[in-house]
Amino acid sequence: MTATPTVTEHRRTARQERNLEPVPSSPDPSVPAGGRRPEHPPVTRLDDLAAAIGAELTVVGGAGRPADTVTGIDLRAQDVLPGDLFAALPGAHAHGATYARAALDRGAVAVFTDPAGAEIVAGIASAATAVLIHPEPRAVLGAASATVYGDPSERMQIIGITGTSGKTTTAYLVEAGLAAAGRVTGLVGTVEIRVAGRRVPSALTTPEAPQLHALFAAMLERGVDTVVMEVSSHALALGRVAATRFDLGAFTNLSQDHLDFHRDLDDYFDAKARLFAAGSPVRAERAIVCVDDRWGRRMAAVAAVDRTPDVVQTVAVTEGDADWTVTGETTDPSGTQHFDLIAPDGSTHRIGVRLPGRYNIANAALAVALCVAAGVDVDSAARGVATVDVPGRVERIDRGQNYLAVVDYAHKPAALDAVITTLRRGTTGRIAVVVGAGGDRDREKRPLMGAIAAASADFVVITDDNPRTEDPASIRAALLEGTRTVPDDERAEIHEIGDRADAIAAAVAWARPGDVVLVAGKGHERGQEIDGVKHPFDDREVLAAAVEQQQRCGGTQ
Repeated sequence: MTATPTVTEHRRTARQERNLEPVPSSPDPSVPAGGRRPEHPPVTRLDDLAAAIGAELTVVGGAGRPADTVTGIDLRAQDVLPGDLFAALPGAHAHGATYARAALDRGAVAVFTDPAGAEIVAGIASAATAVLIHPEPRAVLGAASATVYGDPSERMQIIGITGTSGKTTTAYLVEAGLAAAGRVTGLVGTVEIRVAGRRVPSALTTPEAPQLHALFAAMLERGVDTVVMEVSSHALALGRVAATRFDLGAFTNLSQDHLDFHRDLDDYFDAKARLFAAGSPVRAERAIVCVDDRWGRRMAAVAAVDRTPDVVQTVAVTEGDADWTVTGETTDPSGTQHFDLIAPDGSTHRIGVRLPGRYNIANAALAVALCVAAGVDVDSAARGVATVDVPGRVERIDRGQNYLAVVDYAHKPAALDAVITTLRRGTTGRIAVVVGAGGDRDREKRPLMGAIAAASADFVVITDDNPRTEDPASIRAALLEGTRTVPDDERAEIHEIGDRADAIAAAVAWARPGDVVLVAGKGHERGQEIDGVKHPFDDREVLAAAVEQQQRCGGTQ
């Protein structure tokens, strides 16, 4: 049979057509500017940039000679570096141009804005200042950012992963599979950003366009050839990934989340579909879609429009027609799962994944399929996938106790149900769940999460997650309302403890040998946001401290 071209081969052809070659690695292995900016950025002429994005280039302010080149771009005045173009966008409450003075004081040499912003800048600038004016600067911010940094995503293989659950886990699995084959990888995700194996902090699942293209340029400079990134619905809807060239797009699943931002599930789906839909400027060149739910089957159909069959591949763990399928699932005493992955050519490969839960078999199968599409052999991909532990995703806290203590990021109904179901299958003991819900976010999911915990666990502590600017008690009340929808004879023992550390301690105190304590919702997060202030708080550290305290006091009874 004729071999299907890999994304690597597609990319090689594209590079030849555009006469682009990778930038050589920097001889200095250090990661400057927090690792999120290139050490040696390209120099971009403002008139070339204006032509590229359809902007008008003018000069405002007093005397002097305005800059005619830039070496970076940022839309946060406090993050501007000398030589930057300051992107002053109109906002809901204030115009970004009102911060132009601060940006110029920090070293910005030009401003990118709309006509209203240009008037503001003219009144602020004391020296001659170059201004790029566009009627809709937000619409071309991605293109401007990519141009300023030399279109770095054109010179690497970019793999984007979207879906409600599993993005982070799949990204880690793919990164490991690529690294096992000798790739130099970059990772952009919820937990962290990694540049050629070096960690830098991550505040958003997907950074804003200027930060993202700067990060791509930094990765390219350090020899990265393949980037794996989580792509949220917000990033797709708000243009954060605009002008990114995706070689591969992957879809995990879809369930209720972010309905504070999206009108409904269809709107949520449509946002994620921008990574796959015909006519989308960020449509991935090829797609790998998990079709275990109806949304996946629908996404596969979206991805297939106007394409030849080899461009879209499907993955299924549940029974169904797919290019990659799973059989022979087993779990060994350590919790490691193994399964047979049947490839599109009919060959069978034994895959191991250290993470529990059938949904992680789906994540691992999707990861292997992505690695193969990226040009990595199955054996190398499997070798890497088998080594992965993901921070805050069914992460075990072991202090020698005689029960299982786990932290998981499950903060939506389907994810909470899945992790409790997984833990239930692996134990004959009881299950305690500590759970809350974030403030200023989707309110509809709160009672659903309360009901799931009450119906699935034996002991539930409703507590605070990240209340943000909401009244914590009102959030807890919504979860408690959900617990009361479960019949009395089927409902767990329910407690309400607002202080999260005290709630975790209560669950630990309840545990007996063979039980499970699950702390859900915050996973890898290292802070708790209350009334707009983020306080240090790590579920893993707090749970470990509670277990250690119990052990010092004589352990479980």
